[in-house]
Amino acid sequence: MRLRAALAIIGLAAGLVAAPARAERLIVSVSNHRVTVTPNYSGGELVLFGSVEKDDKTPSNRGNYDLVVTVSGPRADMVTRRKERKFGIWINTDSRQFLQVPGYLALFSNRPFEQIASPEVQRRQQLGLNNVLLMQRVGPDFADVVPNDPFRSAFVRLRSEHGLYREATSAVTFLTPTLFRTGIPLPAEVPIGTYNVEIKLFSDGALVTKTETAFEIVKVGFEQFVATTARQNGLVYGLVTAFMALMTGWMASIVFRKD
Repeated sequence: MRLRAALAIIGLAAGLVAAPARAERLIVSVSNHRVTVTPNYSGGELVLFGSVEKDDKTPSNRGNYDLVVTVSGPRADMVTRRKERKFGIWINTDSRQFLQVPGYLALFSNRPFEQIASPEVQRRQQLGLNNVLLMQRVGPDFADVVPNDPFRSAFVRLRSEHGLYREATSAVTFLTPTLFRTGIPLPAEVPIGTYNVEIKLFSDGALVTKTETAFEIVKVGFEQFVATTARQNGLVYGLVTAFMALMTGWMASIVFRKD
């Protein structure tokens, strides 16, 4: 019994010694934690702002900071198809399924990723669209592929054309050595749901600390009422829809009836 207690104390002490003390921490917030989307919504922008708080453990020789912000929206399965022209018409010849990938993905930094960290750190920390993990069904396997894979490239390109995937390496601005801000563009086609925002602080090519925040995009108006009713009260929605169809047919028969 005493031996077990001694081993437990030694293990706890070793864990405390091995755990590095963070010398900085990030304090962040967004300008709006709940964005409402109406039928005539045409896009908008949120502002992320924050600061780096130092303490007495911060090395005195620590230089300038780098910041990378990753915004990821609701996840879903998506498919990219390859089309070829055969016999004068375009047909789907092949496809690739992307599994639970973000519907919206944006990466912002204060300078190019290759100037912030080494290629190995970029891959490990998923800095840049080429390094973000996009799980795919490749034959019987599930994996990500090289960035220049035709299906992966086409998927990222198509999402980028709609403003849903983006990266900007000069979007983060340090207003002071420790105070920063960046904008988060939201296109008109922005998916509804919860968005996670991950902020990573680097110095001299190494990750110093990170933190997270979130915001939500919700749809309001009659369309949302109909969608919520259909999801939560399927039977009532079906009966009302059938009744409206019958009434529409009856009214049409009266209007266009030949005397």
